[in-house]
Amino acid sequence: MNTEKRFSAVARTRMAVALVVAGCLALVGLAVTGQAATPERLEFVQVGHWVYNDAAQSAFHVDGSTNRVDARADVPGANGSQVAQGDGSGYVVERNRITEFDKATLSVEESVPPPAPETPFVLEIAGGPYLVYRNAGQIVRLGDPAATVPAGGPLSRPVATTEGTVWTHRVDNGSVCELPKGTAVMTCPAQLPPGHGGGLTLVGDRPVVLDTTGDSLHRVGPDGLGDGLPLGIKLSPSAQVANSAVGDRLAIADPERNQLHLIDISGLDQDRPSAKPISVDLSKGSRFNGPLSSSNVVAMVDETRGEVLTYDATGKLRSTTKVPGQGTAPRLAKGEDNRIYVDSSDGSHVLVVNGDNGTVVDVDVDKAANSQTAGAPSAEPEPSGDQPPPQQHQQQAPPNTQKAPPPVAKATPPGAPRKVSASSGDGSIKVSWSPAAENGARITGYRVTWTGGSTRVGGSSRGTTISGLRNGTPYVLTVVAENSAGIGPGASAKAVIPGPANRPAGAPVVTANATAAGNVSVSWTQPDLRGGTLVHYLVSVTGKGQRTVSGTSADFTGVTGTATVTVRAVTKFGSGAAINGAAGSRKITVPVASGPPTITITQVRGKDNTLYVSVNANGKGVPATCTAEFFGETKPTACSGATTLTIPSVAWVGSITITATIKTSAGTATDTWRGAPTVSGGALLWLGPMALVGLRRRKEKELL
Repeated sequence: MNTEKRFSAVARTRMAVALVVAGCLALVGLAVTGQAATPERLEFVQVGHWVYNDAAQSAFHVDGSTNRVDARADVPGANGSQVAQGDGSGYVVERNRITEFDKATLSVEESVPPPAPETPFVLEIAGGPYLVYRNAGQIVRLGDPAATVPAGGPLSRPVATTEGTVWTHRVDNGSVCELPKGTAVMTCPAQLPPGHGGGLTLVGDRPVVLDTTGDSLHRVGPDGLGDGLPLGIKLSPSAQVANSAVGDRLAIADPERNQLHLIDISGLDQDRPSAKPISVDLSKGSRFNGPLSSSNVVAMVDETRGEVLTYDATGKLRSTTKVPGQGTAPRLAKGEDNRIYVDSSDGSHVLVVNGDNGTVVDVDVDKAANSQTAGAPSAEPEPSGDQPPPQQHQQQAPPNTQKAPPPVAKATPPGAPRKVSASSGDGSIKVSWSPAAENGARITGYRVTWTGGSTRVGGSSRGTTISGLRNGTPYVLTVVAENSAGIGPGASAKAVIPGPANRPAGAPVVTANATAAGNVSVSWTQPDLRGGTLVHYLVSVTGKGQRTVSGTSADFTGVTGTATVTVRAVTKFGSGAAINGAAGSRKITVPVASGPPTITITQVRGKDNTLYVSVNANGKGVPATCTAEFFGETKPTACSGATTLTIPSVAWVGSITITATIKTSAGTATDTWRGAPTVSGGALLWLGPMALVGLRRRKEKELL
């Protein structure tokens, strides 16, 4: 009876898979015959979540819709490993190894070393997955084609749009950079002001920067940061912003102040005032991971208490659930299925957070591991109450001792070739690939196509060279596999430009900025490598020698006068000698003050326990910072021309004294104002006891 139930379950599973495959083949057939429009881009949303179970030394797939474990892949790995999934492969990610396994066959493919011995941040998105090594400043794309992209410096937590663009924030220089889907070169269209901290999030699937120093939100556009939306709260430098908004609210956690804030972001794109922030108290003394958002839910992990907390957009606590398991803190992950997954550190349990209502279900992976072999389907579910009871028989037939032959799956067209790559030659391109999945029938050949031609090679081939191409023209080569059931989907290498060997790389486009202190920040774009492999860049500034740089930015200090910044790409062709590319350059002039700065207080206004000090600041050609003093000194603020300095949370009566100060590299200047502030928006505010003490101390100081 158990055998019959297991065979029934397998049969139903295979029937469901067959229906899905048949539907997909029907769509492909319609597209090929011209009877249906082919979508420009067909992306598959990854359903569910993979987790690595330390005890079983295996990766398990959790179906978030059924809250069950439905697949297992026996993959060697260290305790605490992560699992990332792409369209056809999964990857067990350790600190010192990345092991790929096939999601269809659940068999191990190969292992490669990571670029840094640290635990990366995982992004499961279109064109990925991506591993972001934040401390090392390296981004690894595990999709096809694989690539390692240097970011040039340490990164805050990245975000990614639905179409597959990865956005990063350099914590060392404030650069905001993007890595579009399928590319291996980053561009940095925006930058936070010097000395400002921040993080990235998405609002309406577009990147937004949280400036934790300026307490504001800014859209990222082609021309840099947009106008700031004030948060209405003061954040600590360690505040963390959620990956995306929940409706019109954006979650920001501030563990130093034990609060979770939900900021109204409707004013980010609309010319109307925003609602007040919603603030929720967090447990004092706890360490938190998150926040992480779905469509309607914000989730955080209290690492100290081992609990996952979920909130709705109004800040209401939806659930508090203990995370089982032993070891280090639980791990948060956002699924493409609008669910949030919380892994215990040993992979023994996965908590599935419903992205619509915040409810949490505990999936016991250990239990599944003890009852499931590699690749086997999960146990048969209990029959529902509306199923008819089995009929009773007076006599039972003797059991059939002969096993039925296993069903033979019908062959289907092969899968896409894997790891397709191409390299240029003189009038030629060499293309190579790894074998495609046979899908029940032997591969009989591979066909390579490009604009203007095609060729076919045998089924055992793993590469070929295309000749007779035009030098200087980019080509994209696509490879498809064939078997007796038909032609499979294609896989393409990145565009390659044929040309004579050993051609120097083109000139990078260089950008440089200088401060009055003699600090010069340089960044550049990767040039046309002319078919070579990038080794590094040579970067020089007049009077400061030459540096070897692996990223696309560098900083110099002590620069004076007018200097020239020069950047060259160094490339190699195979095992040949390194070749210096063409020079990209930019002249930069370090600003020099024409004299000491000046500052004049033009007006003092008061409203709602806040003083607004209007000044006219003149830095004499160099950046300046200004402060205002009344009882205490405000934080230095960049100032130039008409500037307003704000003194919050104060009270006064009658005539008061305010001092404004300006500082530059050339010196300091002050101005003092005495009088009664112009009051708007309410009655005069009376001094409290602490303010009276401060006033008395100021009088004593003036008498001295």
